[in-house]
Amino acid sequence: MKAVYIRESGGPEVLEVREADAPQPGPGEVLIDVVAAGLNRADVQQRRGLYPPPDGISEVPGLEVSGTVAALGPEVGESDFAVGDAVVALLAGGGYAEQVVAPVGQVLAVPEGMDITTAAALPEVTATVFSNLFISAAVRPGETVLIHGGAGGIGTMAVQLVRAFEAHAAVTAGSTEKLEVAGILGAETMINYRSHDFVEEIRNATDGRGADVILDVVGAKYLDQNVDALAVAGRLVVIGLQGGTKAELNLGKLMSKRAAIIGTTLRARPVEEKSTIMQAVGEHVWPLIRSGKVRPQVDRTYPLEDVVTAHDYFDSGEHTGKVLITMQ
Repeated sequence: MKAVYIRESGGPEVLEVREADAPQPGPGEVLIDVVAAGLNRADVQQRRGLYPPPDGISEVPGLEVSGTVAALGPEVGESDFAVGDAVVALLAGGGYAEQVVAPVGQVLAVPEGMDITTAAALPEVTATVFSNLFISAAVRPGETVLIHGGAGGIGTMAVQLVRAFEAHAAVTAGSTEKLEVAGILGAETMINYRSHDFVEEIRNATDGRGADVILDVVGAKYLDQNVDALAVAGRLVVIGLQGGTKAELNLGKLMSKRAAIIGTTLRARPVEEKSTIMQAVGEHVWPLIRSGKVRPQVDRTYPLEDVVTAHDYFDSGEHTGKVLITMQ
């Protein structure tokens, strides 16, 4: 089969398509003929040498795929899936390839009514958003959620799910065009972080109260401002480190707000935890997708042979929603 490998740490040019041995499904695993894979920032960080795969995981990047079931490993019954079923899978790696294996608990049927290529945009973003906002941060109806990077893959899904669960979505983005995308999806407060102070803007939008929950992909650069922007009993969920890993925290300010900071990753969690998250996604998010109330936002698709171009485009920061890589 064909698969993408990272020759050395660096820019998109270090990615190369090679011939590789096809994987074989082990106990509790499903072999998938991949139709498309989602491109995520974690793939970029892996390419740059900043986010290596967990021990024992394929060096091939790619954390989510759509495709069809090719074979079932031992301990996977036909009551779970059958050969030929259209599925999506959450992975710890290996997605940029024509075939991949995934634990059966991390595999879901493609939602009815959705084409199989578009479905590749679902697993990573839905699992990330649902686990962080609705499991870890316990967003409640009527609360205000501030989403940094509101026009990206995570952001566009977060806006839709926040609105679907009857909370208020506020976003930051770096251009009017990106803010407009978030607004169409349901964001009520849109803040251009290049020209406005998001702390002041979120306070103005909430009558001085601040955000109940903040979903942050920036990290250190925004830490102090994020705490300022929190409401009393607010929850800051840090899921990315684009703005660095170390910052000074004013504990007195945090305590005065009775606030919490939650730091999470998804990729390195045990299979059991990721399977639990995916089953919750299937129960709570899939009905919203089937009804058309929530849809992944796909910006562009590229064939596997153009993976370097796909990463170039992703690195430009111009995309809104997801970038996909197709195998056919």
